[in-house]
Amino acid sequence: MSDRLPSHTGPFALGTFEGAAGGAFPGLVTGAWVRDLSGLVPNVRALLDDWAGWLPRLDGLARTADGPWHDLAALRVHAPLEPGQILQSGANYRRHVVDLVAAERQSVHGSTPEEARADAERMMDQRIRDGVPYVFLGSPRALCGPYDDIVLPALGEQHDWELELAAVIGRPGRNIPAEEAMTYIAGYTICNDLTTRDRLYRPDLLAIGTDWFTAKNADTFLPTGPFLVPAMFAGDPHDLRITLRHNGVVRQDESTKDMIFDIPRLVAYVSTTTTLRPGDLLLTGSPAGNGAHWGVFLRPGDVLEAEITGLGHQRNTVRSGQ
Repeated sequence: MSDRLPSHTGPFALGTFEGAAGGAFPGLVTGAWVRDLSGLVPNVRALLDDWAGWLPRLDGLARTADGPWHDLAALRVHAPLEPGQILQSGANYRRHVVDLVAAERQSVHGSTPEEARADAERMMDQRIRDGVPYVFLGSPRALCGPYDDIVLPALGEQHDWELELAAVIGRPGRNIPAEEAMTYIAGYTICNDLTTRDRLYRPDLLAIGTDWFTAKNADTFLPTGPFLVPAMFAGDPHDLRITLRHNGVVRQDESTKDMIFDIPRLVAYVSTTTTLRPGDLLLTGSPAGNGAHWGVFLRPGDVLEAEITGLGHQRNTVRSGQ
């Protein structure tokens, strides 16, 4: 458990927990207390399968003393749910992408800083107007809890962080119109999408390019949680603060206002290819300030502390897997 109690906005949130006796259970969180829901459902995914039906029941359970309640501080906090698909958005924060494009314009094309940034800003304006999101799939096996150790794989040196807001799908749908997309969101959680940068490109397959599987899906490379906060309590998901500290130094500090493609456009886009189902995770991209930007990468003993407004916080210690 974290050295400080995680907090959430709204009267209740959901998660997956484990007590001293062992065995993970779905829980209803109200402040410092967790009601064990295992007598009602096997896991949090089962709640999402009938999200509209469960919401009023959960509200009632949060207001009563009935049932087994546990002290949150005494529990191990797992990732809040085991997702179906994990859909991950890349290059989706304006300032982040502008920084990358401007740096490339300066180093490769010899542009002045002012010219490079103006060119990058024009590119982003056009992308917002005419472009589409960039999305790829992640592995559920990469998930770990919000306070678990991050275990660095034996291969690679440039292990990086990317803190993201994740939307949790609560209704099945395909070809969802953007204007209806928010009705498909059950709630939100925090994901830190770690990446081994020096394994992202395959020198033996230059024509193919990137290797997202190897670079992003190592075990423990997706700390998730602590909670699933229902959308009705989370406030405006396009006006939340994302903050990450690396060994106490603030590295990422940005508003979700800076997204290039908002959540409705992301949902509409991915649902043209795949049917969304309750429990799928949609990661919405990471803002500026990752390790590659700072020239600093993760090493054993490092500590990452992360939070998004109203969704709780994470604290992960890095260790070697060798």
